[in-house]
Amino acid sequence: QVQLVESGGGLVQAGGSLRLSCAASGRTPSNYYWGWFRQAPGKERKFVGRMTWSGVNTVYADSVKGRFTISRDNAENTMYLQMNSLKPEDTAVYYCAADPLLARVVAGTADYWGQGTQVTVSS
Repeated sequence: QVQLVESGGGLVQAGGSLRLSCAASGRTPSNYYWGWFRQAPGKERKFVGRMTWSGVNTVYADSVKGRFTISRDNAENTMYLQMNSLKPEDTAVYYCAADPLLARVVAGTADYWGQGTQVTVSS
């Protein structure tokens, strides 16, 4: 089993920045894919970005391109989501996810999920 714990959420003004962390424990095969998703109040969960755990490839949703960046610290088994130029529409609970199959990460049906961290962006 893989356990994921998100942290770093909070309240920030529009235009501000925030960095989320996703700490992984348990068995993490080298070919796992990792992703960030978010769910706004009353909305369905949506894809934000993804990467291989090695960090070779990263892909972002159009809504966050140029503003959000995924990175990792392999020594700490942690993935980060750096969020800049935040907008009120970025307000959501943010989740990290992991799965050995890329297709399940893309589909939002990954095997492993964190509990989420709240990000609130004020106008």
